Amino acid sequence: MSKAAWVSRAIAGLLVLVAVSVLGLFGLLRQVADAAEDRKQNRLLVRDANGLLTDMIDAEAGQRGYLLTGDSTYLAPYAKVRDGIADRIVDLRVRAHDSASVELLRRLQPLVESKISELTSLVTERRGLAGLVLSPDRNGREKRLTDSIRVTVFALTEHENVSLVRREEEYATNLRSLFVGIALFSGVAAALSVALVYLMWQRRGQKERTLMHTETQRLLTSQEATSAALRVANTMIADSEERLSVTLSSIGDAVLTTDANARVVRLNPVAERLMGWTSAEAVGLPVADVFHIVNKDTRVLGTIPVMQALEH
Repeated sequence: MSKAAWVSRAIAGLLVLVAVSVLGLFGLLRQVADAAEDRKQNRLLVRDANGLLTDMIDAEAGQRGYLLTGDSTYLAPYAKVRDGIADRIVDLRVRAHDSASVELLRRLQPLVESKISELTSLVTERRGLAGLVLSPDRNGREKRLTDSIRVTVFALTEHENVSLVRREEEYATNLRSLFVGIALFSGVAAALSVALVYLMWQRRGQKERTLMHTETQRLLTSQEATSAALRVANTMIADSEERLSVTLSSIGDAVLTTDANARVVRLNPVAERLMGWTSAEAVGLPVADVFHIVNKDTRVLGTIPVMQALEH
């Protein structure tokens, strides 16, 4: 496997690890949220159960006040409980967390219904009468019902309080786990960020090195082609020079060549004999130092045609 492929797989693996860490963190957050909601519902259930007991006691006290005085204003707590008690118990049963609480509420319902029935019966009997005295048996039954309701509600609240303690512990544990998870995720995220940057740098470096290698190979190929072309050109120039030398040596006229600065480049053998210079001695010298034209009549130096040719 190439290094580029290894870097790509490493980056993909790091991204998968980040995704798994995020999902785990969300799972911990969900657990903490669920635990907090359970604590809230537990407290509300205990509050409402105690409120139900308080309302039952208030209803009984109001009913007794009515029985003694005949004043219907005492019946307000009783009427409040009588009209909504069934729905309140059903609501408590729906919100109960476990089977033990549901069972206690199931036992509470007939007790409360019997209590309400007894209170209603006494209120009905009292209407139209100047007073009503409870018999010892009836009064004892009233008290037993109230005590049974109180004991059942106390058992329910005690059970819920125990559950609340357990949920508080679960909440604290989940919260600690969340903090640890956040700390670990932060560390992993930091490490992964550094690793990801390094791998991306490595990958970029690998690409740059690959591009550099490709460009180097292209330049080397181009240089080899240029060198081959130069060798061919040099060969052609050498052949041309050789042919030119042979040609100049074989003709019967004197031939002198110069560069653009009027310096001697070549003399053929006829020119060497005519001027008294060898080609090796004359090369590089100004043409005026090597070649002189003299008027045959006046013996005055004339103008060298090379100079005119270069000038024009």
